Amino acid sequence: MNGDANFSSMEPPTFDGESYQIWAVRIRICLQALDLWEAVEAKYEIAPLPDNPTTVQIKTHKEKNTRKSKEMACLFTVVSSNIFTRIMYLESAKEVWDSLKTEYEGDKRIRGIQVLNLVCEFELQRIKESETIKEYSDRLLNLANRIRLLGSAFNDSRIVEKILVTAPKRFEATITTLENTKDLSKITLSELLSAFQAQEQRRVMRQGGAVKGALPAKYHDDGRSKKK
Repeated sequence: MNGDANFSSMEPPTFDGESYQIWAVRIRICLQALDLWEAVEAKYEIAPLPDNPTTVQIKTHKEKNTRKSKEMACLFTVVSSNIFTRIMYLESAKEVWDSLKTEYEGDKRIRGIQVLNLVCEFELQRIKESETIKEYSDRLLNLANRIRLLGSAFNDSRIVEKILVTAPKRFEATITTLENTKDLSKITLSELLSAFQAQEQRRVMRQGGAVKGALPAKYHDDGRSKKK
C-alpha cells in the first residue's frame, strides 16, 4: 500500500491525551502501511524549484508537496480537537510527532519513574478468588506491555515466575506435575497457562458432574419423604 491509499478506511486511533505509548505504536504502523512513516521519522525538506525547471522537476516537486500535505493531514486527523489546537501551527509531520512525543512521553527521567511505578504495581498483584488464571495473566501482561512501551525490557519469564509464586493452593497439583516433567526456569508463558487452564476446565467439569449427580438423589429423597 502506498501514500495514495485512503487513510480514513484504516480507522486509525484518535489520540485524546491518554495512553500515548499505545497510540504511538498503532499510528506508526498505520503510517508505515501508507508509506508515510519515513518522512515523519526524518526531516522532510522540499528544495525550491530551480529557474526554468524541467517537466520532470515540476512533477517531482508537486509530488513531494502533495506527500507533505498527506503526512500533515494524517497526523491532524488522528488527534482530538484539543490536541489539534496545540500542534496546528507546526509546519512538518516530524515537528508534530516530536512535539507530541516530548509532551506526552516525557524525558528519560519521567519514563524511568513511570516504569518504576508500573513494576511496583506488577509486584503487588495477586490472583483474586473469583478470577480465572486467564484473567489474572491478562492483568499481568497488560502491566508488562505498558512497561515495554516505555522502552524497558520485561521478559515473559518474569510473568511466569510471578504466576508460579502467587498461584493459589488449587494449582499445587499442576505445579508439582510441571516440576517433575519440565524445567520451570525454561517453561514458556503459553505452556504454563495451558497447564493451569486445563486444570481449571477439569475442575469445572467435576463440579458440573457433582451437581448433576446430586439432582437424582434429591428427587429420590423427596419421593421417599412423600411416601412416608
